[in-house]
Amino acid sequence: MALIQTIMWFLVALVVLVAVHEFGHFYVARRCGVKVLRFSIGFGRVLLRRTDRQGTEYVLAAIPLGGYVKMLDEREGNVPENELHRAFNRKNVWQRIAVVAAGPLANFILAVVLFTALALPGVRDAIPIVGHVEPNSLADQAGLERDQEILAVDGVATPTWQSLHQQLLRRLGETGTISFMVRYPDSELRYLSEVRLDQWLRGVDEPDPLAGLGLQLKIPENQALLGQIMPGSPAEQAGLQTGDRILSADGQAQPTWSAWVEYVRARPDQPIDLRVERGGEILNLRVTPMAVEANGERIGQVGVGLQPQPWPEYMIREYHYGPIEAFVSGVNRTWETSGFVLLSVKKLLVGEISTKNLSGPITIAKVAGATAESGWKSFIGFMALLSVFLAVFNLLPIPVLDGGHLLYYFIEVIKGSPVSEQVQQAGYKLGLFLVLGLMILALYNDVMRL
Repeated sequence: MALIQTIMWFLVALVVLVAVHEFGHFYVARRCGVKVLRFSIGFGRVLLRRTDRQGTEYVLAAIPLGGYVKMLDEREGNVPENELHRAFNRKNVWQRIAVVAAGPLANFILAVVLFTALALPGVRDAIPIVGHVEPNSLADQAGLERDQEILAVDGVATPTWQSLHQQLLRRLGETGTISFMVRYPDSELRYLSEVRLDQWLRGVDEPDPLAGLGLQLKIPENQALLGQIMPGSPAEQAGLQTGDRILSADGQAQPTWSAWVEYVRARPDQPIDLRVERGGEILNLRVTPMAVEANGERIGQVGVGLQPQPWPEYMIREYHYGPIEAFVSGVNRTWETSGFVLLSVKKLLVGEISTKNLSGPITIAKVAGATAESGWKSFIGFMALLSVFLAVFNLLPIPVLDGGHLLYYFIEVIKGSPVSEQVQQAGYKLGLFLVLGLMILALYNDVMRL
């Protein structure tokens, strides 16, 4: 069932993004007087087909991993003389540029809309407060201390966990000085500290910027409040229920979830006498953790999960937006995300980021399923990020992509005549080789992660 849901949400995201992209091409082509022969979502065998009054065929095909808009074009077949004025290749260069650029532009617009929708109800995120600093780490050398709030990195404000993480990702693989602006609790004084990076996390698979600094952010200690109880587990056999709070084990207080987990792990096959609070009543139960092997160690497990608990308000930063402010926030997030994608491409090309971090359809599908399970906000945010990536990737100056076509057209604007067919065909072959190679590498990475 989980696999089916993952595939379903992946297809939902992909179909929406592809449909928006191709609609951009379609809409502007129609406005420029180009005859559109087919608007297709997917490739291969046709599942659904409809034709409108203007002769455009709308198709839903069996393989929903892309789409295309087929326009009347003399380069792809004979065009009746009475329809030559509607052929794409007969349009002036600026009209052709508009039609090609409209696809990525539509994805940028979709991202702005989605980011705006996320901002309208308000935004809540954790404040980046230092929880632990590893001795002799980069964070330690920079002078970061427990309970300090990280206000900015390299002069860029980091009011939330997300903004801090994104700013640190920008420095992956680099050599140079990184600066932190911090403050202590209940103080308005600000302190600037620096540390030097030397090819920081260059070539590391799935780099963790915080771990790379030797830094852990502060998270609240959860009570030992039980969530999911696994069927047939020692916890179920002992009579434990969702919502129970563990007060003590063998007479020892269990004030936090982590203390409870450590206590159970250390006692495989050993009975534990529990004092449990349930609905205002105190119960005495006994549970015997089952023994399991983990990393070569014999530990105890009782088969319970943690019940999610709200964070204290002092650790949360909240923003409220009106419609105009939300739109501005959506535009800014789209712009910042686009810049980050371009920076990541540059780092991949110069070797500052390992190519093993490239992800293909399997990873994207897993993220789509995970974000959908987390809630509509997570899924919309994922779609917005993917829409920006699709737009930026398509604008790269690689023949066969929209950016490659635009490159040829801008050369035509400068030199006053089209790029020769021979040069275009050679470029398309090279571009196809690059894109297919990239797809194979990304798919290989996906498989290796499995």
